[in-house]
Formats: sequence, structure tokens, C-alpha cells
Amino acid sequence: MARSLRTDRAQARHHDRVRRRGVNRPVYWLARAILQPAILLWFRVERHGRGHIPRTGPVILAANHRSFLDPFVVGVCLRRPVYFVAKQELFAKRWQGWLLNALGAFPIRRGESDEEAVETSKAILARGDALVIFPEGTRIRSGALGSPKRGVGRLALETGAPVVPIAVAGSEHARRGWRIRPVKVRVRCGRPLTYPRLEAASPSLAAEVTARIWPCVELQWEWLGGLPAMRKTAVVGAGEVGTAMAALLGRAGLEVQLGCRSLAQADRIAAAGRNPDRLQHLSLPDSVTPCTVPEIELTGVDLLVLAVPLSAQPAAIARIGASIGQRTTVLLPVRGGLRADSELPARYLRERSTAAAIASLGIPAGVAGLLDGDGDVELRCDDADRRRQLAEVLERAALRVCDEATRAPSFRRVA
Repeated sequence: MARSLRTDRAQARHHDRVRRRGVNRPVYWLARAILQPAILLWFRVERHGRGHIPRTGPVILAANHRSFLDPFVVGVCLRRPVYFVAKQELFAKRWQGWLLNALGAFPIRRGESDEEAVETSKAILARGDALVIFPEGTRIRSGALGSPKRGVGRLALETGAPVVPIAVAGSEHARRGWRIRPVKVRVRCGRPLTYPRLEAASPSLAAEVTARIWPCVELQWEWLGGLPAMRKTAVVGAGEVGTAMAALLGRAGLEVQLGCRSLAQADRIAAAGRNPDRLQHLSLPDSVTPCTVPEIELTGVDLLVLAVPLSAQPAAIARIGASIGQRTTVLLPVRGGLRADSELPARYLRERSTAAAIASLGIPAGVAGLLDGDGDVELRCDDADRRRQLAEVLERAALRVCDEATRAPSFRRVA
């Protein structure tokens, strides 16, 4: 109890110092004079869009978070002190806490609503300073960006400060153990976003504003070549597996186009809200749009599910392979478990398209297992980040994703 009270008092002192005095200027500018050239040279930092950051006045710098290095990389994009939150554990050692505080950091309790950190953030912005915020709330070390918390939207509304969306790429490779490696880091700043000021923002309004800010961060991230989030999906083939996959991906929150063999089939499915030819009992979410395959703009989809019979795959790939976008992940569903020869269709497609990655999905329990949640699905993908991203999407659809299982039923048709 006594130790907890001492910790709380120490945290309060850190907040009070930042609110009243800001950075310790001699320490801050000495550290910056040493660290900025070192950071720019050692990490070969590329800075794009620095002119979008206001030179004076309050500003919220909303960035993705990949590494401990991120606050410093963002900080070298402007010529004035920046303030940022750091997990309270970093302030446990007195000397370390004092130094971080002197450089503009203040503690935050992660995983809970920390009103003291919010009040400190407001005080920083009220006096016209720059505040770095990581809306993801924690480091996302690989793959696509994480989901943002609504705190950035609340701050934007309750302070009226402009928000500059920023993406940082490459910093996640800087540290291996205690070794700091000279990797290349890239930063891109977008145009500032402004919102009307409110005395108190409701949670729903703060979430709505955050939902407007975060896509702008994702835009900078994708410009830097980062892995895009999965938003748009196309399913080629409206058989049992294709219809089931479209329904599941729609439930997972993705925008899905279900590619049918004819306009008449697409119209029947759209009118019924289900597939009258296959799985008549399965209602399709509103986010699923039936259409013909030629109507799908393949270069703009994040995920393409090729749910056609094995015998029809060469012809399908010949028609659409060249149109598959370089950012697209292609998923090949397979009835039964994955085995060695399950890689053949993926290899065939890889040679005839420019898809970013090709994955195989084993369905040991068949379509019934997909819909009823009975049994696992097996996922194989050579790209670890995209496999993780696919697994997250499938798990949102209430599927249990496992590594390739030992059981290996024979390779069968998928539709």
C-alpha cells in the first residue's frame, strides 16, 4: 500500500511538472542537439509532408506505433518541443522517470481510462504546444495497423486543436534485444484535420471523430508501402463455399462482392437476400453485394477468395489473373485439410498473377463446419504478416484458425 502511494505521488509530480513548466529546456535542447543528428543519420530518416505540421499553436500529432523510437522520429519532424505519453512502468526508476519527464513524456495507465493523462494532454494543448498521440494504445510491431481508441477524437473535440495524421514505417526493425540497428525509417505527415470544439464530447461522438481521423493515418501508412487493412473483399464463385465465405466475411465487417456466373444469378441472390441455388437457409449480410465477376474491380480489393472448383481454376485464373492487384491477398479455400499437394493451386496462381500473397484455407469439417463453428480451419500463407491479418479476419467471423493440422483428407473440389 505504501509503495503504491509513493508511486501515485511520483506520477502526480510528473503530470504537474509537464502542466506547469513543460520540458526542462536546458536538458531538452541539449538532448535534441545530440539525438536529432544521430537519429537522422543512423536511421536514414525520410520525412515527407513536414510542411503540414503547424509551426506554432496547439497541434495533435496522431501516429501509428511500431517502436520505442516513434516519439523521437515524430519529434524530429518539427522544430519545437513535443510532448508524449509513456507507460507508467517506464517512470518506476527515479532517474529514468525524471529524464523522460524532462524530455516531455508523462505517464499513462494503459488498459484503463486515465483522466489525469487526459487533463495533462489538455493543459499541453491549451498553452499552444505539440502533443504526440498513439491512438492504437500499444505497439503494433508487425502487419497492418491496429484499431484506434477514441481518446484522440475526444481530445480533438474538447481542445479544438488540429490533428495531423502521421505514419511511421520501419522503426519496428530498429531494436533486436539491446542492439539498436541502423535500419531505414520513413515518416509521412498528412494535412491537418480540424473539428468544432465542444465542452464535453460524448463517447459516441469521440468514436465517430476517431473513425474519421484513423483512415487518414492509414492513408499515410499505405503510401509508405505498409500492409493495408482488409476492407474490401471479392469472392469469385457463388457455390456453397463461395456463398458461405461471403456471408462469414460480411459478418466480420468486410465489404464483400459475391461474383456470380451470370447476371441472372446475381439478381436472384440480391432479390432473395440469400442464394436460392445453394444454402437456401443462409441469409447474406447487407454488406454482401451479388454481381457478375467482370463487374468486380479486382485491382481495388484487399482480399480475393477464389471459390471455384479445382477443375475450373485454370480457366478462372486465365481470365482474372492479370487483373489481380499487387496489394491483394488471394485465398484459396479447400474442402478437407491441407496437405502437400494443396500447394499446387497456389503455386499455379503465383506464377500467373502479381498478387501480394496467396493463402490456402483448409476446411476439414466442410461447409457445415464453416457455418456452425464446428471444427477448426487450417490456414497456410508464406507471408507471416498477411497470415496473421487473415487469421484475425477469420476469427472475427467466429472461425477457429489453427496451424496446418496433422490430419490430411484427400484434396477435393471446393464447389
